[in-house]
Amino acid sequence: MRKFLAGAKFLASAKASANFVASVGAAAILFAGASAHAAQPQPWETTFQPPATDIMRQIEWFGNYSMWFVVPITALVLFLLAYCIFRFRASVNPVPSKTSHNTLIEVIWTVGPVVVLLCLAIPSFQLLTAQYTPPEEAKLTIKATGNQWNWDYEYQVDKTLSFNSAILADADRAAAGKEDRAVYPRLLTVDNELVVPVNTMTRVLVTATDVIHAFAMPSFGIKTDAVPGRINEVWFKAEKEGLYYGQCSELCGKDHAFMPIAIRVVSDAQYNTWLAAARTDLPGANKALMAQVDSADKVAAAGN
Repeated sequence: MRKFLAGAKFLASAKASANFVASVGAAAILFAGASAHAAQPQPWETTFQPPATDIMRQIEWFGNYSMWFVVPITALVLFLLAYCIFRFRASVNPVPSKTSHNTLIEVIWTVGPVVVLLCLAIPSFQLLTAQYTPPEEAKLTIKATGNQWNWDYEYQVDKTLSFNSAILADADRAAAGKEDRAVYPRLLTVDNELVVPVNTMTRVLVTATDVIHAFAMPSFGIKTDAVPGRINEVWFKAEKEGLYYGQCSELCGKDHAFMPIAIRVVSDAQYNTWLAAARTDLPGANKALMAQVDSADKVAAAGN
């Protein structure tokens, strides 16, 4: 009987170990897929998307830093309100105090906010300066023009490449090879992604043809209005390969919600191959690039 129980415990332990290893393997594959597919909005998301640029990391840090002031101040105000309601209610304080001034309190509520604002203003100005001061010259310039309701992209290289990028209809997913909604989510997938090389300073010149739109990419920490008749400029240097999603962030009309932005970050070799092929056959170049990326993702997942 003891041998039987010992054997049963051994089998249970072995099964638990196998399940743990399988779980770890599945998590590793999922993580590899997530890193390869970069960032996109998640259900019930309350934080920033994973940063893919240094500027976005600074924005994320400043957001977390600000909360160290916001939370205590909110808690203090709520406490004071509750204390005043309880302490000075009519039933226990029928004769209100006629005190109108208190030097100590007035000094505290004047100096305190000034100190808090200084603590917020200094890193805020530093971040704002960094956002408008590229650390190096741009190696790639792309013009993004907003239309109702799609984007025109123009690569300002030796041989100019121009194409339109619009939301991908569900009926066209199969033909485009974008049926996996975990990678190509609803309302964010486009027919032609903007393709850029990794670790390359990229400048985007943003304008519009009809109404005010906005070019926004959360993981890159960029957002600027696309205004008809003028050009705004943003820059980014993506540090991670993958597919990133953004949207027009201005109320630009009835199809505002159907004007996504998709940027695919790839290696230098993949970008150069895609650019050469896209000049003559954009759909074919996109499919070839997708096949390369998918095969690389499968190899990475298998290695884990």
